[in-house]
Amino acid sequence: MNVTLIGYGAGNVASVRFALERLGARVRITDDPTDVDEAERVILPGVGAAGYAMQRLKALGLVEALRAFPRPLLGVCLGQQLLFETSDEDGGADLLDLIPGRVGAIAPAPSRPSPHMGWSRLSLRRPDPLLEGIKDGDWAYFVHGYVCPDGPATIAAADYGLPVPAVVNSANRWGCQFHPERSAAAGARILKNFLELPA
Repeated sequence: MNVTLIGYGAGNVASVRFALERLGARVRITDDPTDVDEAERVILPGVGAAGYAMQRLKALGLVEALRAFPRPLLGVCLGQQLLFETSDEDGGADLLDLIPGRVGAIAPAPSRPSPHMGWSRLSLRRPDPLLEGIKDGDWAYFVHGYVCPDGPATIAAADYGLPVPAVVNSANRWGCQFHPERSAAAGARILKNFLELPA
């Protein structure tokens, strides 16, 4: 199982790498578009702000490589958000434009502080190979202040007083808003499923 992890200065690369290696994967960390072009499968991690992350991807020449990548691609946390068209973060940011929709801030409420930080249960929307072995009610660990639009790409959601698209899919692109590397058995199963997707 070979996987290429994008290391672009805006991601939790080390913890994702360790989680993948525990599953027996051979992990290559890169910021080189040529490595992306040749990769069997790619994971795009992310923490922090969307605007800064996109600046880093553009500076490294990775935007077009990710847009053109034809094999399994998984965005993690901010990496999921980057798959969408635009974000309200940083006064407005253009993203990778791989899934339709605009990422917006979580509106805080007494029962819903922002950021959404901690464990939430998953609710499955439709079958998908990435969710093989995942059940309704399985727990996942979230840390995010912005949320993707809930639409046709949502294959699993979490309830945070509003529907949070927890896992999305469009063609060969998947995203996890939560941190699978911190989400115990359910997170490990999702990473294993990703590693086993046909390349």
